[in-house]
Amino acid sequence: MKQFDYVRPATVAEAVAAAAQPGAAYLAAGTNLLDLMKGGVSRPDRLVDVTHLDGLDRIERLADGGMRIGALVSNANLAHDADFAKSYPAVAEALLSGASAQLRNAATVGGNLLQRTRCAYFYDTASRCNKREAGSGCDARDGENRTHAVLGWSENCIATHPSDFCVPLVALDAIVEIEGRSGRREIALDELHRLPGDTPERESALEPGDLIVAVRLPPAARGFAAHVRYLKVRDRTSYAFAVVSAAAALRIENGKIAEARLALGGVAAKPWRARAGEDVLRNVAPTVDAFQEAASRALADAKPSGDNAFKIELARRIIVRALSLAAAGTPVRIPALPASPFASTSGAIHART
Repeated sequence: MKQFDYVRPATVAEAVAAAAQPGAAYLAAGTNLLDLMKGGVSRPDRLVDVTHLDGLDRIERLADGGMRIGALVSNANLAHDADFAKSYPAVAEALLSGASAQLRNAATVGGNLLQRTRCAYFYDTASRCNKREAGSGCDARDGENRTHAVLGWSENCIATHPSDFCVPLVALDAIVEIEGRSGRREIALDELHRLPGDTPERESALEPGDLIVAVRLPPAARGFAAHVRYLKVRDRTSYAFAVVSAAAALRIENGKIAEARLALGGVAAKPWRARAGEDVLRNVAPTVDAFQEAASRALADAKPSGDNAFKIELARRIIVRALSLAAAGTPVRIPALPASPFASTSGAIHART
């Protein structure tokens, strides 16, 4: 590992100033960054430790009914917050379906949003990777690519974004609060992550020094709490990233869908909001036929990037199943195997009270 400077600022403003220098990176739990540094994938000149910044570890109910989650709140603490799980059960389920219990205890909300792709060629410094080294090429295109992108990819990069947490967040119109050199601003989570295009090395809308300080869920998102699910298919039942995942949220009135939200994970370089699929569900009865039409619309632009054509059919089935589960109603308790299609609700680990 190369030598680097380590600084621990006392305020957010000091952190932003310190991280604005070329070669700087923020350090919180480090569950992703330190692995990248040990493998030589990431080689920062300066680490800006933000773990002691005041006010970033709070979960707050806002006056308008929404919720604000500080960037340093751990995944485990957020998932087990009773008020949060009751208001946004699919987000809690997604959090509990990610990583191991030990990692969830350490990993933070802000870090989860910015975790790097799990593409093996990105992690292998002997391989060509445009995301790691701009203009070097992409060995994933002709390599082992069964888990790579089927939506929004380019010839320069076919990697996927690995987060479970981000999928229901983007479906529920989450807002990201950012502190930068020009002050505080906020953007929709759907606009935080970038598709690869010709510049896959630019993964987000953040500028040098920008620090995510909080994520905010709008009050309207609570209106889906009765009919929302997150479903994740992975290569093994636990502790694995999604091959494909889906967040489905419905607001049902008088037997018809008044509003639908749909997002996919594991299919693109960003959490994929499937608005075309949402549109066909408005003012129709919640039937399997309607859900199949929504899945077809959502995946109309999907195409394989390699040996992964199966992911399109898998995504289609996951969408239909997630929508069907959401229509049936959010379970009172989060399943013992959160987000797993093999889960049973009988072995509850976290109650929605």
